Amino acid sequence: MLSLVLGTRPEIIKFSPVIRECERRDIPYFVLHTGQHYSYQMDRIFFEELELPEPEYNLDVGSGLHGEQTGKILAGAEKVLLQHRPDAVLVQGDTNTVLAGALAAAKLRIPVGHVEAGLRSFDRRMPEEINRIVADHIGDLMFAPTGTSAGYLRQEGIPEEKIFVTGNTVVDAVRENLEIGQRHRGILPGLEDLKRGHYILVTAHRAENVDERENLSGILKGLERLHHETGMPVVFPVHPRTEKMMRGFSLSAQGIRFMEPVGYLDFLRLESGARLILTDSGGVQEESCILGIPCVTLRENTERPETLDVGSNVLAGTDAGTIMERSRVMLGRVPGWENPYGDGQAGRRIVDILVEKGFTG
Repeated sequence: MLSLVLGTRPEIIKFSPVIRECERRDIPYFVLHTGQHYSYQMDRIFFEELELPEPEYNLDVGSGLHGEQTGKILAGAEKVLLQHRPDAVLVQGDTNTVLAGALAAAKLRIPVGHVEAGLRSFDRRMPEEINRIVADHIGDLMFAPTGTSAGYLRQEGIPEEKIFVTGNTVVDAVRENLEIGQRHRGILPGLEDLKRGHYILVTAHRAENVDERENLSGILKGLERLHHETGMPVVFPVHPRTEKMMRGFSLSAQGIRFMEPVGYLDFLRLESGARLILTDSGGVQEESCILGIPCVTLRENTERPETLDVGSNVLAGTDAGTIMERSRVMLGRVPGWENPYGDGQAGRRIVDILVEKGFTG
């Protein structure tokens, strides 16, 4: 039996192809939802939208300081894993759920598989960098999405027999979930006038961007200038953290369509129809690359260098002038780059390896 430990919406998205593959093959598994970002009750609609079975366990740890949150997940996951003793535990990405889930399993001598292993920003000021490094070095099966990420693992001394290049499950997820969204969704209220290829989509939520007045102000000024120069609508589903900090700093922006956050399927559809995407999200960098939409990343570094290499993405940071300069470059870029994240069969490959290693009994 497998245990999939997840706690954030991006983890649900990227685990969805693995869950569907287990369902298709009738492989026994259970999902442990930690509730790291939201309560399970708030995420229930997410499972329903993606047509996934509900998790068997939820810890509802909620938000908190890193140590407090990680400790709660570690203690809760340990109890569940002791009860079931799965053949292997899978974690995905770089969250506190990944760190705590991998630690709980490793201390119980349960094999750990890390989906999306080997990503590196080389910036240890980011808590995500610490989480992913620790998970990689205590895990047993490293499911690296690309040759680049596999190379980073080898450089750090991870044995070759632990490394498997599978592609990224985000490709599977984008294809499968966009189909679900197009099947069930109409036009979003308030966005009826948007024309495909004639609007700009924005997300920003990282602490280093929105918790610093200068950085958040620079982003908003850049968006204002972009709207005035292009004449295109700039659509900005605002993360609760970003909204809170905008109010606290008394910041606003003219000509920007601020809106409530939307569900994943609706956001995926917004991505697929945009002319340009600006974001500080790693997942959105990947999705824009896969969908063929040029991206400007509001950061000074990225753990997705493959997007830079193929030309789908460029780094801009938070300076308004640089944001404008890089946006002009990407607005002039013709999509057609090769998707570096695989052929959409990563979920199947991961389950194939688990079956071959005898972890699905």
